[in-house]
Amino acid sequence: MSAVEPSLNNPKGHNIGVLLVNLGTPDTPTPTGVRIFLREFLSDRRVIDAPKLIWLFVLNCIILLVRPAKVARLYKAVWTDEGSPLLAIGKQQEAALQALLAERVTQSIKVVLAMTYGRPSISQGLEKLKASGYNRVLVLPLYPQYSGTTTAAIFDAVANALKDVPDLPELRFVNSYADRPDFVSALKTSVETYWAERGRPDRLLMSFHGIPKKYADKGDPYIKECYATADLLAKSLALETDQWACTFQSRFGPAEWVKPYTDDTLLAWGKEGVKRVDVICPAFTADCLETLEEIAIQNKEVFIEAGGGDYHYIPALNASPEFIACLTGMVEQHTKSW
Repeated sequence: MSAVEPSLNNPKGHNIGVLLVNLGTPDTPTPTGVRIFLREFLSDRRVIDAPKLIWLFVLNCIILLVRPAKVARLYKAVWTDEGSPLLAIGKQQEAALQALLAERVTQSIKVVLAMTYGRPSISQGLEKLKASGYNRVLVLPLYPQYSGTTTAAIFDAVANALKDVPDLPELRFVNSYADRPDFVSALKTSVETYWAERGRPDRLLMSFHGIPKKYADKGDPYIKECYATADLLAKSLALETDQWACTFQSRFGPAEWVKPYTDDTLLAWGKEGVKRVDVICPAFTADCLETLEEIAIQNKEVFIEAGGGDYHYIPALNASPEFIACLTGMVEQHTKSW
């Protein structure tokens, strides 16, 4: 039976597509590749909320002239034989989710990976689903915690991709899963598995991607959702309050971002002489530049050079069985009435 033929379980011939979306990555770890990616990423008003004309001048006349060469060197440090880690892991997540859905769901469900910026684009993902006859689409962000800078940007991109399409698919969106029990359980398993192999640290640092403080002040719920995830993970691991902290990384530009900052916290802990710190990044479901380079390399240097002892980065959930089961559970939940 083809993907577009009706089945006994789906008599109307409606087929469900899952658009699995992450932020995106340059095609190549070169200044040109990074420049193309940054131009698209930093032109999004969801990401940069600044006066348009002023920001376009800053972006095109300063940032895109200076930053691509530096960022390209960082990408080269983490690039793999399969290309960008984020894209390579995304393909693994796509394949693993497709396989588990085939085992657990009788409906015709097709999983397609897409990126908000870069390739494969959200527009390409939607076109791929439509061409295969999938006329109901669940948009599933790979962001557990909702933010206007990430999750909402996906929704904007979906709307933009469909604005000239006469025959729209039926759409559903997953908004957030910051406090979903199977997501927190997947994080717990990753931490406990790491500790079983390497022992426990003195402190666990939960580092989330930051946002400018003014975004939170305007009502973006992201910070509250990060703390919700952190609190639940700490409780599940039975950590005392002095054994863990929640911080924010990856700030960009001169504006104040939400505190406490990850690097400042690690600097202070290093000066205290903390013997071992483990860092996990619960906002990142796939390892990428921000985890593999910023956290695993740059912040390790900050901690050790300040006087700290051992430093370990606990990998993202990636395509772990527990996380794929979590994604599958969300697909089942949101599509069961289709």
